[in-house]
Amino acid sequence: MALNQLQVGPQEVGNGSTPTASGGKQAETLVSQYHGRYYTQTYQGNVYSAGSKTTALSATTIALDATSTPIVAVWNPANSLVNLSILYAECLITVVANSAVNGGGFVWATSTNNAAISTGAAPLNRKSLLNAGSQAKAFNGGTALTGLTNNLVVQFAANFPGIYAAGAATALGVPSPGAPPEFIDGSIIVPPGGVLALLNTVSTTTISVQSTLVWEEVSL
Repeated sequence: MALNQLQVGPQEVGNGSTPTASGGKQAETLVSQYHGRYYTQTYQGNVYSAGSKTTALSATTIALDATSTPIVAVWNPANSLVNLSILYAECLITVVANSAVNGGGFVWATSTNNAAISTGAAPLNRKSLLNAGSQAKAFNGGTALTGLTNNLVVQFAANFPGIYAAGAATALGVPSPGAPPEFIDGSIIVPPGGVLALLNTVSTTTISVQSTLVWEEVSL
């Protein structure tokens, strides 16, 4: 049997064997998900995250220069030896009790060729659970992009619920309806020198958010 051929139907083989790959009746390769979706790269120590437990949107701004304080952001330093392959992001919105709420929404912004940012924290390694090992810097809720060389540019909307209708009120401090993660699955790469930032379009004292940004670090 040629090396590129498949054996139709599932197989049961022992450890150490070298079977022919299983195929379906339309000549497709049969694949099983042996572990969770991101397990292999996480186990290799390549998956990191940034995020914040609570960020008041009054503390963040859509300013696009070095004074910008994103909800969450990541910077890949210019001398980095990896690309940041963005996997997914989360943003949970909470409305302060008895508040009339300003309207607004969220956007993703980018910048390139940055070598002098002086702020940022060590991201969380999702294998070791230590804030160590990453070549990137995390901006966890309201930290300014001090030293940003090139202004951020708003690129597209973030797939999270809007910040309620203007004038709406709530009797309780409640989270927004369950917002699923925004699965990016590697369709955004932050190269060395690049910044990816989640920004809000309205500054308000009546809303806070909790955020997560997860990426894989891939050698150049």
